[in-house]
Amino acid sequence: MSQQFDFSDNLKGKVAAVLGASANGGTGWAIAEALARCGAKVVVGARTIDTLQILADKVGGTAISCDAGNESQVQAMAQLALDRYGGLDIAVNSAGLPVMSSIEDFTQKHLDDSIRVNYFGQAYFIKHMAKAIGSNGSIVFVSSMSTTHPVLPHALYACAKSASDCLVRYAALEYGPRNIRVNSILPGAILSEMTREAFSNQAFVDIYASQVPLGRIGKPEDFANAVLWLAGPSYVTGTNIQVNGGNQLTRMPFLSELPMGREAYGDTRPLGDR
Repeated sequence: MSQQFDFSDNLKGKVAAVLGASANGGTGWAIAEALARCGAKVVVGARTIDTLQILADKVGGTAISCDAGNESQVQAMAQLALDRYGGLDIAVNSAGLPVMSSIEDFTQKHLDDSIRVNYFGQAYFIKHMAKAIGSNGSIVFVSSMSTTHPVLPHALYACAKSASDCLVRYAALEYGPRNIRVNSILPGAILSEMTREAFSNQAFVDIYASQVPLGRIGKPEDFANAVLWLAGPSYVTGTNIQVNGGNQLTRMPFLSELPMGREAYGDTRPLGDR
C-alpha cells in the first residue's frame, strides 16, 4: 500500500504552483493536496476552473484558469503566485495532452496539439516559473514511462514528453547556479478516479500488475510523495526518475493482451495521464 509522507520541516511556509490539477482524484490534485498538507501555500491551475476551485477551497489555496500550451496564461499563473503570496519556491507541471495516433495516420493537428502542450507547455512553464522562483527552488515535470518504453499508439505524445525530459537536463545546468533543481518523474499506469472503470476489471488489473515488480498499480499519492521529496530535501537535479514500482525493468502491456482491447473501456488515453 502507498503511504502519505510528511515533509513539513522542508515545505512549511513555501509557495507552490501546480499546473494540471483539475481532475478530482488525479495526480495533479494529489500533488496539490500533499504540498498543502505539508504547509505550503498552493496556486493551482488548469483549463477548467470549476473543479479546480473546489480543490483550491479544499487546500486553502488559489485557483487560476491556465492552458499549459498558452505562454501568456502560464506567465500569469507564475505572476499570481508572486502577487498573492509574495514569492514562489516550488513549481509542478502535471498537465498533459494525450494525443493518440500511429505515425502513418497522424495529421498536422495531431502533431501541433501534442507539441504545443507536452513540449512547448513545459518550456513555457520552466521559463516563467524559474523567473518567478529567482533562486533556491524546485521545478518538477510529470512525464511518462512511454518515453522509455514504447506503448502503441502513443508515438507523438511520447516523443513530445521525451523532448521535455531532455529539457530537464538543460534546465538543470542553466538554473543550477541559482540553486533551482529541475527534474521529471515517469509514471507507469495510475489507479485514479479516471481509470477506476478500466481497473474495475480484475483481469485488466492483473495484466498491468504482472509487469510491476512491486506487484501493484501506482496511485496518485505515490507520485505526490515523489514530488514532495524532489521539492523538499532531495539533492537531485537533471534527472528523469522512473516512479512506477519498477515497471521500467519490464514493459507496459500490449493492447492485444488487454481484455477486449483498451477501446472497450471508452477511454484510450495513456493510463499514466489520468
